[in-house]
This record gives sequence, structure tokens and C-alpha cells, in this order.
Amino acid sequence: MASYIFLGPELGKKQYAVDAVRKNYPGAEESIFYAGETPTGTITDTLQNKSLFAESRIVIVKNAELIKKKDDVDQIVSCIKSLEEPSALILLSDETRLAAGLDDAVPKANKQVFYEMFEREKSDWVRQFFRREGFNIDNDSIAAILELVENNTASLKNECLRLVSFLPKDKPVNPEDIEKWLSHNREESAFTLFSRIACGDLSKALESAAVMLAAKESAQAILAGLAWCFRKLGDYLALIETQGEANNFELKKIGISLPKARDDYAAAGRRYSIEDVETCLALTAEYDLLFRSPVAVMENLLMERYILTIIKKPERIFRSSQTVSGNR
Repeated sequence: MASYIFLGPELGKKQYAVDAVRKNYPGAEESIFYAGETPTGTITDTLQNKSLFAESRIVIVKNAELIKKKDDVDQIVSCIKSLEEPSALILLSDETRLAAGLDDAVPKANKQVFYEMFEREKSDWVRQFFRREGFNIDNDSIAAILELVENNTASLKNECLRLVSFLPKDKPVNPEDIEKWLSHNREESAFTLFSRIACGDLSKALESAAVMLAAKESAQAILAGLAWCFRKLGDYLALIETQGEANNFELKKIGISLPKARDDYAAAGRRYSIEDVETCLALTAEYDLLFRSPVAVMENLLMERYILTIIKKPERIFRSSQTVSGNR
């Protein structure tokens, strides 16, 4: 049996790697499990039982970083070593490492870590995508896309595909069109949620989060997007602290060029200080761990509590975060 480990936050490239494995097992019966939710015995039983309907089997285990207990690790490792039938086990995680035993059981050639792209790589990716589709796009429009899309190729591909369905090919792409289609006409996202958090609109923020969770957006992905926004807010506040005010050129240098984005960060800057931003990031990391733990079954309640805490007066956030940690 072949085994694979694909790690890291770059969702798009990780999905391409999974798809490449699938091509080696045409017609395979596929099962997807989530570590922490599915007992390890269920995963290994599925691997060991021959499929009644296909010659091969693919078992994908997401959130594999949660396989930590020695008994669980040993059970997976033993299964990897003993199976000979044409099947594949794929362990996936947004983290960059798994338990040592799991890592050692998989051939080095079958292990990859996919990191987020650098700014230059993202710009090149977007530019090449639009050129392949026959569009003329400049640097300002590329910057606008990167402001409004999360930092992974999966999100970039989905949003760029949506854009080319609406944008006319007979004229150059401009930032105003990008903002129109990705901001005003888009579905709920971490960016629209941050916009509501920025102005302190609790009811709209809770509604936005509920819509995303109902659409099966993962809580970890939502928090990752918000963390990105809060880090950008930190850059904005540092710029204001240094210069007193920020002109359009300086804002563009830190990746804030669209009018809506400027309004959002200005509103957030009136509610949060640099110290508050650091606390918000710490709280976001705390809840990210909670969403990966057994209490994640209360996903909606946890998300509501997180948003309530974030929108509270900043000086109360740290105390709330301590309370969450103490209740774990």
C-alpha cells in the first residue's frame, strides 16, 4: 500500500497533490475521515477491508495532526506496514509536521509541505492566469485581487474563475471592476466578516459567520482569513503611528489600495490599538486550537463566542481569552 503525507497551509497545491495520487488509482473507492472525529480503528478497518465495488481504495485522513496518542499512531503505522493490496492512505494537515511515528512510516518521496506563496509569487500567479484567459491586467488590478482573496491558490483560482465569467475581454481589467465583483457581489467570506467586525456590527458579524458555517466553510479557514486581516490592521496602525496619517501611496505599499479596504481598516483603527491587534491574534490562535479539539462539535457556539469576544471593548479581550483557556 502506498502512503502519503501532504502538509501546510497552501490548500491549492495540496489539493493538486491529492489529485495526482487519485490518477494512479482510477476507479478507486474513496473514503474521507477527520482525525479527532473518527476513531482510529474505523480508519484502519476501512484500509484493511477489501472493497466490494472497486479494485483499489483511497483513504484520506484530514486534520492528521490530531493523531497524537501513541496507541493511535502505532495502529496507523502498523496498518501502513502490513497492507499489500493496491490502496493508498493520504494524511492531510494544515500544520507542517505530524507525530514522529507517522512521519517515519511514510517514504520521504511521498511527503510534501506546501507553504503559502510569497507576495511576488501570488502576483505572478494572478498575472499568468489572466493572460491565459486572454485578459489584459495591470499591477493595480492584481493588487486589488490579492487584497480581497485569501492567501492560497485554491481561493485564488475560484475567485479568478468567477471574475473571468463577468469581466469583458475587450478592455483592460481595472481595480474598480475587481472591487465590484469580488467585494460588492461576493458571497460571505472572512473579508466581509472582518468588515463587520471593523465597524463593531455584532449582529451582521454573527450572521456572516453563520452563513459561512452553514455553507460548510471550515472554522479554521475563517479564522485564518481573519488572522490575515488583523495582521494587515497591525501594519496599518504601525503606519499611522509613524506618520500620523497615511496617503494612498503608503497604503498601497502595505497592500491596502481599494476604497472599501481603506474604510474598513480606518474603522478598525478607531476601535483597536496595536496592542489590541496582538491580543486579537492571540485569541484567534487560541480558538483555532479549540476548533481542532473535541469541543469543536460546538462549532457554531464557539464561533459566536469568538466574535462576541473580538467585538467587545478591546481591554476585555485578554481576560476573556484567559477564561477560554482555563475552561479547556
